Formats: sequence, C-alpha cells, structure tokens
Amino acid sequence: MIPYTVNIKLAARTLTGTLHLQNKPAVDWGWQGLIAQGCHSSILIIDPKTAQTIQVLERHKANVVKVKWSRENYHHSLSSPYSLRLASADAAGKIIVWDVVSGMPHCEIQEHSKPIQDMDWLWNQDASRDLLLAVHPPNYIIMWNGDTGTKLWKKSYAENILSFSFDPFEPSNLALLTSEGIVFITDFSPSKAPGSGGKKVYIASPHSSPAHSKPAAVQPTGAKKALNKVKVLITNEKPTAEAVTLNDCLQLSYMPSKRNHMLLLYPREILILDLELSQTVGVVAIERSGVPFIQVIPCAQRDVLYCLHENGCITLRVCRSTTLLAEENAADPEQSVQELVYDLRSQCDAIRVTKTVRPYRAVVCPVNENRAALVVSDGRVMLWELKAHSSKTQANFSSGVSPLYSPINFCGAPLSRNQKRIPDLSLNTTIGHTLISGVDPPGPAAGQQEVQLKFLLTGLLSGLPLPPFSLRMCPPLTTKNINHYQPLLAVGTSNGSVLVYNLTSGLLHKELSIHSCEVRGIEWVSLTSFLSFATSAPNNMGLVRNELQHVDLRTGRCFAFRGERGNDEPAIEMIKVSHLKQYLVVVFRDKPLELWDVRTGTLLREMAKNFPTVTALEWSPSHNLKSLKKKQMAAREAMARQTTLSDAEQSSVESSVISLLQDAESKAEMSQGISAREHFVFTDTDGQVYHITVEGNTVKDGARIPPDGSMGSIACIAWKGDTLVLGDVDGNLNFWDLKARLSRGIPTHRGWVKKIRFAPGKGNQKLLVMYTDGAEVWDTKEVQMVSSIRVGRNVSYRILDIDWCTSDKVVLASDDGCVRVLEMAMKSASYRMDEQDLTDPVWCPYLLLPRAALTLKSFLLLQPWSGTFTMDICQLDYHEKDEIKGLVQEQLNSLSNDVKSVLQDPELSLLQRCLLVSRLFGDESDLQFWTVAAHYLQSFAKARQLSVPTPESQPQSESSQNTLQGHLDICHDILCESSFFQRFQLERVHLQEVKRSSYEHTKKCADQLLLLGQTDRAVQLLLETSADNPSYYCDSLKACLVTTIPSSSPSQSTIKLVATNMIASGKLAEGVQLLCLIDKAADACRYLQTYGEWNRAAWLAKVRLNPAEASDVLKRWAEHLCSPQVNQKSKAILVLLSLGCFHKVGEMLHSMRYFDRAALFIEACLKYGVMEANDTTNKLIGAAFADYARLLRSMGLREGAALWASRAGGAGEELLEELFQGDGGGSDNTPGEEEAKGSLGLKE
Repeated sequence: MIPYTVNIKLAARTLTGTLHLQNKPAVDWGWQGLIAQGCHSSILIIDPKTAQTIQVLERHKANVVKVKWSRENYHHSLSSPYSLRLASADAAGKIIVWDVVSGMPHCEIQEHSKPIQDMDWLWNQDASRDLLLAVHPPNYIIMWNGDTGTKLWKKSYAENILSFSFDPFEPSNLALLTSEGIVFITDFSPSKAPGSGGKKVYIASPHSSPAHSKPAAVQPTGAKKALNKVKVLITNEKPTAEAVTLNDCLQLSYMPSKRNHMLLLYPREILILDLELSQTVGVVAIERSGVPFIQVIPCAQRDVLYCLHENGCITLRVCRSTTLLAEENAADPEQSVQELVYDLRSQCDAIRVTKTVRPYRAVVCPVNENRAALVVSDGRVMLWELKAHSSKTQANFSSGVSPLYSPINFCGAPLSRNQKRIPDLSLNTTIGHTLISGVDPPGPAAGQQEVQLKFLLTGLLSGLPLPPFSLRMCPPLTTKNINHYQPLLAVGTSNGSVLVYNLTSGLLHKELSIHSCEVRGIEWVSLTSFLSFATSAPNNMGLVRNELQHVDLRTGRCFAFRGERGNDEPAIEMIKVSHLKQYLVVVFRDKPLELWDVRTGTLLREMAKNFPTVTALEWSPSHNLKSLKKKQMAAREAMARQTTLSDAEQSSVESSVISLLQDAESKAEMSQGISAREHFVFTDTDGQVYHITVEGNTVKDGARIPPDGSMGSIACIAWKGDTLVLGDVDGNLNFWDLKARLSRGIPTHRGWVKKIRFAPGKGNQKLLVMYTDGAEVWDTKEVQMVSSIRVGRNVSYRILDIDWCTSDKVVLASDDGCVRVLEMAMKSASYRMDEQDLTDPVWCPYLLLPRAALTLKSFLLLQPWSGTFTMDICQLDYHEKDEIKGLVQEQLNSLSNDVKSVLQDPELSLLQRCLLVSRLFGDESDLQFWTVAAHYLQSFAKARQLSVPTPESQPQSESSQNTLQGHLDICHDILCESSFFQRFQLERVHLQEVKRSSYEHTKKCADQLLLLGQTDRAVQLLLETSADNPSYYCDSLKACLVTTIPSSSPSQSTIKLVATNMIASGKLAEGVQLLCLIDKAADACRYLQTYGEWNRAAWLAKVRLNPAEASDVLKRWAEHLCSPQVNQKSKAILVLLSLGCFHKVGEMLHSMRYFDRAALFIEACLKYGVMEANDTTNKLIGAAFADYARLLRSMGLREGAALWASRAGGAGEELLEELFQGDGGGSDNTPGEEEAKGSLGLKE
C-alpha cells in the first residue's frame, strides 16, 4: 500500500449536488483560470485543469443567479496584486464581492429584493478596477463600487431590462436587451449616469425570415436576390402587435473579434449585425431537423462562435475566409461577397437529456479560448478541450468549406527551425486568422499545415444525486489505525447506490451500485467494509423487500448478509453494530428483532413473538475484552512457567514442542476470535428500558428500568462512557449519569428528536442532536447546548441526516442536495484555500501571496543570471520564508510538461516568453501589450533591415513581409496595419452594399464608399435613387460633382470653402465627405478631432492618409487618450506601439511605474535594434533598469537585481553597492557578479 501521511485535521467543506433552475445562468470562467458556479445558495470554485472543486463559498441565503470574476485588465504590482475577486448575485437581490482565497465576503450590496438580472465588471480598468454594473429588476441599471459597496449612480429605463453587453472596443458603448427590443447607450461612463434614454431599436421576429424555407443549396445570384435572404430585422418604429408577439431573442452580445458587430441569438438562428448600418450581414441557421441553440459565445482571438445546443452538444463555427470566394467568383464579381458564413468545424458529443438532466450553460476560457465547460442541471461539469490535428487528406473544395491552416507564429513570433511549440496553447496558436482577399495569399504559406479540429473530454466533475441521503462516517481515528486511516464518508442515496467520499480531498473515492431502492441506513463494520440496508415500497399487505448488503471497499465484493431472507416481510427500521463490531441487531417495524454474528455472518437469535416492540436501541460501550485478554495471558504464562521447572536435559526438546503448541493455540484463538461479552439497551413503546447481554451465542436478559414519567415515547438512545442520553418524540432530552446514578431531563421545545450521536475520541462528551427543523450540539458533562442550527433562522435548507466526522467536526446532509462538513459551531463552510489538501496540485498563481506571485512571474520571465533556464527556484539566491518558497515551487511543479519544455527551450525569444507568461498568468493587460509590441517590434526591425523608413511607405515590401510574418488580427482594430485595415473596411462596405434594403442603407453605403475613395461605386449607388424620393435631386447633383472633381483644379478651393462652412454650421459628416473628395483627408481628420469625433478621425486616417500624415493624427489621438478626463493610457500605449514610437512608449511605461514591463520592453527594443543606446536613450534605459532592479530586490531575487543594476550604468551603481553590503562585504558574491556581467556582455 502507498504510504501517505494522515491529515487528522479535516477541512470544512461542502459536497454539492444537483442545481436549482435559478442557478442556470450562474457560471463564469475568469481570466484567473478558474470556473465559478452557483449551486443553490453556495458557489463552487472549480479548477478546470485538474477538474477539482477547490473552494465553496457560503453566505447567500437565496439561490445564486449570477457569478462574475473581476477582470485582470490592469498592470499588476504589489499595490495592485493578483487576487481572486468574484461578484455573486442571488435571487433576493443581494450582491456579494468575495475574496475567494480566504472565503470571506469583501463587501455586500443590497438595493431591492428581486433577483439580479445581469451584472458585469467594467473591462476598461485604467480609472478604477472596482466598478460593477448590475441590472436590478425590473428596469434599473446601477453602477456599484465593488470594493466599498457604494452606489455611484442609478438609472431607470422605460422597458424591463433582461441583460446587457459592453462594447469590447469602446468603453462608452453599452447595449441593453429589453423586453421589447434593444437600447443602445453611447454616453456610458463610470462617473455619471447616461444622460439620454439611449437609442431604441425594435427587433422584428425572424421566424418569417426566408432563412428557414429556402434550401441552402440554391444560391441566389446577384445583389438584388441576396436581399431576400434576410429581411430587415432592426427597425426604429415599434412593430405592430401582429408582427411581433414576443421578443424571443435569447441573447445579445457584441462580437469581440470585429468592431461594431453584434450577434443576436434565437432558438433556430444566430444573426450577425453590422451596427453602422443596423443591418444583418450574416445568419447561422439550423436546418429543420437540427437541435435549437441555447447559447452562443463569440471569441476574440479568431472570428469563431462556440454554440451550445439543447442536447448539450457544443459546436464550433469558424468564419469562412473570403480569399477563396474571390478566386471562385472571379467570373461574377457581384457574387464575391454574399454574407458572412460560419462553417461548422467541430462538435462534441451530446448528453442524454431527460426531465431532470438538461444542459444549462457553457463557458469558454477567456485567456486561451480553446477550452469549454458545460454545466449540466444534475451538477455535472464537463470540460472539453479543442485539439487540432494535421489532416493528411486534401479537403475537397466542392463542399464549399475551405481548409483551416495552422498559424505561422507561436506566441507572437515566427517559429525558428527546431523550436518547441504547443499547438494547443490557445485558439490563435491552433488555427490561423481568417484570410482576407487582396491582402493574404490564397494558398497556405510555407510551414502552414492544414488542420482539423476536434473536441476532447479532458475532465468531468459530478455532484451528488438527488436527496434524500443517509450518512455514516467510518470508525474514528485511533492510535492503532493511524498508519492506514482514511476519513471515508458513506452516503446512501435514493437510487440505491452508496457513494464513498474521502473527506481529506473531498473527492469521490468509490461509487457502489448496491441496492435496487432507496438506501435507509449504513453501518461500518471495519475501516474498509460496511453494511447497508434498503427497503422497497410496501405492497398492499404492508410488506416490503428488505435488502441488507455487506460490502468490502477494497475489493468491491458485496453479498446479501441475511442470505435468502428479506422478501415479503415487515420493513427494517434500523441496524446497529456493537462497539467491537462483533454483533449486529436488526430491528423491524412489526416483527421481533434479529441478532447476528458479524464475523461469521450467522443468525444468533431470532426473538420470540411476544418480544416487546423496539422504539430505540443502542449498544453499550463497555465490554470484557480486556479482562479476557488478561486471563489468557495469565494462562499462557503459567504454562510457560511449568515447562521451565522441568529437568534441564529434557527442557531443550520439550520447550520447543510446547512453544509450537502454544503458537498453534494462540493462532487458533486469534482466528476464531475471542467472543467478548457485550450489552445493549432498548426501550419499548411504554418507555421501559431493557438491558440484554450477549456473549458468544448466549443471550441473557438483564435488569429492567421503569419508564420516566416526564418523557414521551423514546425515539433514540446514545451511550458513551458513563453517560446515557435518551431523546423522545416531544423534544425532551434525558441525561443519565450511570456512575452517580443521577438523571436529568431537559425540554428543548424543538419537537421530535430524530437522532442523537456522541462525538468520537476518548473523554469527548459532546453530543449531536437532530430534529425535524435543524440540529444542536450539546456538552453532556455540563449538560448545556453548545451550538444550534435552525431552518429559516440561520439556514435556508432542511437537514436530512447527521454524523460526526472527527471529534470536532460534524457532517450534515440537507435537502438542497449538499453534504456539508462543518465546525462544531455549525457556521457556514467557506474555508481558506491555502489550508486545503488537494489531490492534484493546481496551477494558479493567484493563490500565492501577492509578493510571491510577482516573484514567480519575474522568475519565469527572465533568468539571465545563468546560461540555462531552470524550473527549480531553490537553485537561486532567493531570500524568503521556506514555507512560501515551497508554495512557489509547488506552483512551478504543477505546470504541464509541454509548458515547462517550451519555457526551458533556449530558442524561445524574450518576446515569446513575455507573451507565454502573461498567458499562463491570465494577465489581460500584459497579454494585449505584448501581442501588439511583439508584432510591431518585429515588423519595424524587419523594415530597418530592408533600410526602409517605415513599412507602410513601400507596399511591395510589405506584402513580402506579410507572407513571412502575418498581420495583427482584426480584433486589434485600429492597431492593425493600414493596408490590411483598409482592405477589411472595403470588404465590409461591399457586404453592406449587398445587404442594403432601404434608401437609408444605400445612402450610408455611398457615404462610406466616398470616404474610402471608391468614387465609381459611390456614383452608381447615388444614381439608384428613385425620382419620387425627396433627395433625388440632391443625390443626382452629388453624383455629378463626384465625377467632375478630378478634372478642374479651381473647383478645389470652392469645395474647400463650402466644406469648412458646412462644418462650421454643424454639418460635420457632409463637410468631411467633401474634403475627402478633394484629397484633403488630413484636414478632415483634424476637423473630426476638433469636434471630438476621435474614433472616426482615427478610422479615416487609417484608410485614407499616407503613413506620415496618419501618424500625426494618431499621435494627437494618443495624447487625447492620455488626458485625465479620458484616462485610457493603456490604449494610448498600444496606439503608439503601432506607430513605432518605441522611445515614447518606454518613457510612458516608466512614468506610470510599470517598472517590470518598461525594463523588459526596452530590453526587447535593444535586442531587435529598434532602439540604440545613445545619449538620448541612455537616461531612460538607466532609470528603467535601475527601477526594475529595485523591484526585483524587494521581491527577494537578489541575483536578478544585481544583474539589472549592473546594466543600468550610473543609475544602478548605488544599488549595486547596497546589494554587496547586504551580503557582508560581498566577498563571496563578487566572482559570480563578474561572471554575470561577462556573460551578459557576450549576449549584447
């Protein structure tokens, strides 16, 4: 057997079961890498990598309806550490913000007492990271400070609000899904409530849309026919009552992969809207026989949708690339862009749906987006992972589904030849980005493999089945069994199975299907075997089938203990095993009791018909085993003494024979077992107490004690030492002191005493009492109550069964389907996570102390002090308590082997390492920063090698670059390269043009085309205006103007004058259009910025201006973002990165005190040669490196600190001296120091 240490201290914990219907939306997967899930009024915290519950939070009184992890979109330091913060809301309107590691509520919020409809943390965390927006029914949205619990503002709307969605690209946009339609808010701000009531749009029900009726194979040709595909779904007028009876939209959310796109989910289709036109540009419809949707989760890294269906199947749909369409449809350009098509690429297995078992929600890992968890109503959580395997067969294009390719990049940089990689690290390392015609080559680039995706079930958590339960803890820990003791709890369930849990880890040890009906009781007969009984429903005679099974846990062997008996007899009421586990009493409802020998499985006595009816029974703890053993020892010693007295010559022969005889005799005794004498007491219906003695197979009747007049019918008895306690149906407890011959009755006024049990442990006289409405712990020495729990007063659940699991902890089964291990005070059971005893180590740096988590991060990021990269923290000079060091090392050990091998790979560049570590930590702001930084550092470095000032000025070189390196994905929006961004916007306008269905839409399309410089298409659209339209004349003139502009130069000055006058008189959009016509887009951008249209100006600069002009516009925008009233410095930094202003970025990072990010970024700039060490930069380099060195010193990483200080030049000298003085003159460390500097010199 594997030796393991016994953890005598069991952690308080909750074993959870099936979910309540109100828990359906309460699940969330956070950036921290953990899943939170509501189960009745508790919240489970699950680690998806190892599939174990690591915390249960209990404080809510009502069912939990929403849980949300806080975002990690800020720079982490000692003052803003990595911490596990969770907000949960319940059906009674209470919101609790938790500190998950300690299990304590951080603050509690209450406004109304109705269930919270929706809530979320604000993702833009530059100003504050504590803001929480909640929907309080029926129609309020309230902004809370989740740190202090104060209300910042409250706003009501005309309709009932069902849910909301933040725009992931623009913090001031918010969309509310109401009972009648959608409300768009564009002036959302944390500091004050939105001023207007928002823009309302109504949704016409899509069921009349032809997406259902038309077979998919028949593709209409030409733009006009494509219109019929989807009717307009968004109208500003309220639709008539006949047109829309009920808004059956299940979900609304912004798409994080493309700006200004939103998705609406209906049971049979998903609509993709382009919000600039309020127009449907894509539909994912289910065919007639398909399974309807419940939920859809759009991804950010790629344009991918995870869809959950009603049968529990998760499907993955990937947006089709447009490059292939362009090739196929070269003949018919009109057909090139029909609509956004999402192809089904993979699906997981469905579950068996029954009345009680149905899928509730799916969540996707926000960091990597390649793992999904499905929550099922019976408490199961299924963890699916998306795996890619390269397909050998060439996909056939006739099916219309183009092949998917693996990306060229790994962690933001192209792979070197023999570099290790993890293809399944995240969604964007699994599949390449959606290709766009005109920018991307149609075929796969070198090194790209065609991949196919499939889901793999990597973990499964299952809960307890439906209540009722019966509990029994295994025999207690003693000094004799301490070496192989396991704290096992047997839980009998209503479906006839017995679940055995190991309470050290809280994991299911074995599930045994033993009975065919509900388990009524369990009694252990050793540490590894138990008896359990179940009774079937009674027949018309009132008789049942009794099943009494003996189960051996080690082998799983199970046999009917009473042999053939058990059919058609009165039901078993209870079974009781004696203290030495020798005898068993089986008590029946209307039949005398049976007495069995447990060791041999034989029936010792079936009592006579006139035997009294038993109401309660208990074995006495006293027995004569010790005196029997003493007698045996004495007899043996006497035998031994006789042999030594005989003659010395004979003794040699005889003594050996005698010792053999003795051995044989003692062995025989041991095997047959000594039958010790044991007693039990029971009461009859009159309350008389009988005393019966059992020894071997003799049964003797003892003394009888007349009933106590103050007691009603006795319901249960407990006996320990010299104390005997009786409980009756009226709630009276009677304490007998057998030594002093005293009895004392206490009325508890709690009704029927269901069960009483003494705590284990010598001299421990605590008693656990169960009533119909709760439980109490009593101290029988003092005869007083220690703690109490009552339904409706301090808990919301009813108690079904009780037991002690250690001398100071109790275990309760309750009707909300949970089994709780509680302290004796029976208060709620959140526990400290760091006291947990987990079976598998969990990678979650958030569990460490703030300082240790940061140390772990810097340890993984850079180890320049040694030539090789180590995963053993003890190898370096790290000053910290051993306990914390051990915890950090445990975290390192729990990383997967793949990740370890990549981290230790010498080929992994600094940028790739920064990206990988920010992924491992789930650090949102780090991840964004390093993704953009890695891309632009490499592209500017390449441009420099080609000696081009900037990549944009030479398109031909850029296309060759793109093939090598790829471009930033479109989810980065304005940060993408201009050429790519432009191409994407053109495609988008073409799509809008195909989909337009009204004059309004046509006008918007023409405007966009003019801004993009596509004058010919714009003129065509303008000429489409029908003659009866009021703007017919205006549009015709505009068309003439557009076509004549290029010919004459004097007209330009007139147009410019007209444009400026228009802008001055408030017609901004029209003026900007005119300026774009005469190629004065730079002026147009300036006007837009003056009038506060910053996003529009940036967009225009990207699509129309040359690099130098665009760079000016974007720099002005970055300055605006840094201003205190906007406070979006993190966005400004990303914009500057995309312009290649690396020195400025370094300065900003340093001034914002992001010392670690600043130093590593500057280091990367120097490595890639986009920043040179000269007089202007040296000051920044020195300051950044010296500050990083100080930071490392404060974390206890002295070698790292010395190294960075030595590189900081003058700024680091002082620090170096301090470091050496700290080492006692530094004599021992100097050689290492010199080596370090030398090795670094080589590296540079």
